[in-house]
Amino acid sequence: MSVKKAYVFITVAAMLLNFCLNYQTNAQATQTINSVATIISDMKSPPDGLPHGVPKHYSWANGAEIGMGNDSKNFKAMMTWGQLYEAEQGNPATNTRVQIRNIKAYILSKQDNKWRLLQSSKGVEGAAYREDFAGDANKPANVRTESDGSVSAKAGEGHNYHFWTQGGRSLINPNDIGGIFTSVQARLILDDAGKPDDRTQARYLLNTGGDYWIDLTTGWDNFKTNGGIATGRFKYVTTEWQAFNMTTVEPEQITNNPPPLE
Repeated sequence: MSVKKAYVFITVAAMLLNFCLNYQTNAQATQTINSVATIISDMKSPPDGLPHGVPKHYSWANGAEIGMGNDSKNFKAMMTWGQLYEAEQGNPATNTRVQIRNIKAYILSKQDNKWRLLQSSKGVEGAAYREDFAGDANKPANVRTESDGSVSAKAGEGHNYHFWTQGGRSLINPNDIGGIFTSVQARLILDDAGKPDDRTQARYLLNTGGDYWIDLTTGWDNFKTNGGIATGRFKYVTTEWQAFNMTTVEPEQITNNPPPLE
């Protein structure tokens, strides 16, 4: 083979390799992780495990539940949130974090039966709360901003990581709530890439939900100013991206009219 032909061959091969790598990256970036089946399961199936340090009489720890549902009463704002806990049996992994991204809330209009995006952020804000939320006690969490704008966190030592959308609460029309849907994605990543990979030993549980609030700014006052909409079940976080969901909509309705999925 001549030098010229070899050069052309190498150039073409490099172009094909680059195309394949870009195609794979784009496919991964646009891959739909969530599904209607996952949403229904997150509201109807039992939890994967119980969160560490949460009293058994806390109903939300034992499975998905509907609270205020689609009736916000006099509350005119809402907030999407999630909770990261170590499992009840403990978490032996010390070099594993949980990466959290794409937290969203959609509201279903009763007027036109269409889903509308209410809240969305790549990363999250939050704090390390006492596992039982006693006295609303909290402290700064062990969090790290990742290169894509998402956030990774650890939980433990008697504290969870309670997180919510960046940018605060969103206004709602109390008279036009046909359904609420919240979702967030999470996976296990290494804390320190230079140390042993112990992700297979990690026992982290995560769920998502939402609260109604009386307005955009009033602070927490022993549930006088806010109330739970609903919560999804706790699921183990794995090394693969998963969607964690909550909805107030029944399976048949969400099957026939699903929200946007990512």
